[in-house]
Amino acid sequence: MNNRHFLNLTDAGPDGVAAMLADALDRKAARAGFPKGRTDADAPLAGHTLAMVFEKNSTRTRFSFDMAIRQLGGTSIVADAGSMQLGRGESIADTARVLSGYVDAIMIRTDDHAKVEEMAHHASVPVINGLTDASHPCQIMADLLTIIESGKALPGLKVAWLGDGNNVLASIVEAAGLMQFDVVAACPQGFQPEEEAIVRASGRARVVADPREAVEGADIIVTDTWISMGQANAESKLKALAPYQVDAALMALARPNAKFLHCLPAHRGEEVTPEVIDGPQSLIWQEAENRLHAQKSVLRWCFGQIG
Repeated sequence: MNNRHFLNLTDAGPDGVAAMLADALDRKAARAGFPKGRTDADAPLAGHTLAMVFEKNSTRTRFSFDMAIRQLGGTSIVADAGSMQLGRGESIADTARVLSGYVDAIMIRTDDHAKVEEMAHHASVPVINGLTDASHPCQIMADLLTIIESGKALPGLKVAWLGDGNNVLASIVEAAGLMQFDVVAACPQGFQPEEEAIVRASGRARVVADPREAVEGADIIVTDTWISMGQANAESKLKALAPYQVDAALMALARPNAKFLHCLPAHRGEEVTPEVIDGPQSLIWQEAENRLHAQKSVLRWCFGQIG
């Protein structure tokens, strides 16, 4: 089997992303009704161990990857950086070399994207980006899976983003360029995405100031929490982002069958109103579960089993 790193969606390319999505759909359907802890019938990663390293708190990434490797027949070792020598100054490079002698793959959730790149450079096993400040490809794989399950084809889709031009938006924009859909992001001055992120969309993304312009005729509306872990100046940021809250009036400007996505955790009354996130157009619980199904296929892709 060939080892591959999954640091950004571009690492897989459009064919790899499409293959992972198809695999996730098939595997999810094949285990319908199973207890969560039952291994998939073919146990394709039996004997494999995944190391999960967390420098940032996590609910969905931690539980979904742990269950993903178990359902594929493997096992996991979970460690917070603070409980490792990594938290006491051991280098990323040395950590990568050491872990490569113990486990078959490494998932790391951290801040600086350069850390996952360094981990991948020095590891002799696949490295997966569980989140960095620059991107969140595993989340977007789950989002694409959820969109497809809702009956929408990716090519030609219009996705509206509201709020902060953050790491999640960067990966959505990257996906747009690969899978040929369009993103219109409404972001206030000072909270717009990096220009290089928009360039990676190959002309499929643009940034506007007016949230109404972004959502008009959109098939999918996406937002994220405005205050991420450890961010300073929360009060001024909340004030700047307040006009970008997703409410019923904004949803009404989208297509009648538009769907709402949010990667969670959510702050009801800030980036989105309760009537939207808990309403009939919201797919957030399906989206959250799909982290598990999408990441199983990411793991299989990393080991060269698909795509």
